[in-house]
Amino acid sequence: MTSDALSVFKENQKKSWALFAPIEIFTTTAAAALVNFSGVKAGDKLLDVGCGTGVVAITAANRGAKSIGLDLSPDLVLRAKENAIIAGLDIHFEEGDVESLPYDDNTFDVVLSQFGHMFAPRPQVAIQEMTRVLKPKGILAFSTWPPDLYVGRLFGLVAKYSPAPEWVSPPSLWGEPAFIRQQLGDSFEKLIFNQGMMNFSALSFGHYRRSVETTIGPVLKLIHDNQQNPETIKQFRLELEDLFNDYYKNNAIEQHFLMSKANKK
Repeated sequence: MTSDALSVFKENQKKSWALFAPIEIFTTTAAAALVNFSGVKAGDKLLDVGCGTGVVAITAANRGAKSIGLDLSPDLVLRAKENAIIAGLDIHFEEGDVESLPYDDNTFDVVLSQFGHMFAPRPQVAIQEMTRVLKPKGILAFSTWPPDLYVGRLFGLVAKYSPAPEWVSPPSLWGEPAFIRQQLGDSFEKLIFNQGMMNFSALSFGHYRRSVETTIGPVLKLIHDNQQNPETIKQFRLELEDLFNDYYKNNAIEQHFLMSKANKK
């Protein structure tokens, strides 16, 4: 892996996730679950890594935390700023990379990430940075998608048709407790897990497919990259519909996620 290849990969991430904002509403209850699970307190200095449209940072700030949010996508940072203004909150959001956080060592009481840091191509670099900026005894907590449940299986399906470079770690690995234990290593203690569920509303598979193909970064990129290969898109959509039917109930897809929490030593 070269530095040029890494830069190209991250620029593609910026572009593919830029249109995520329309489905932010589905992530708000999951944000509350993560904030509750983390035990954020009023006055805590908190970093929301891969903040997207700011739902976690805003939820924590509503409870008195001093939130800061950072995301690779400038478009999502702009949306996060707008959401904070609407909520009447003064939160600093900025563009940045979890693999190179622009903060001093031991800065934050709490570091959270909702379906964000898991997309960093190099897990150990990301976790080292998140650990570095967290104070001793500080809380690290994040939500991720297990590989054997809906969203993890979706990412696996996308990878089948649009494989990432071999040096990029699959994001759904962060949904496996054994992998999380390995990444946190000896730097953390009191590691605990919990589960949550996010309902993704849809009237039909057609409505769902239109939504994810225009908002979910890896799916959007797959469709864009295969515009000249209609048969590939057709086969992907057939497999996506089969996956959809496994989890679709009462006009929503049940999307189970894993929450992890530990204290820095």
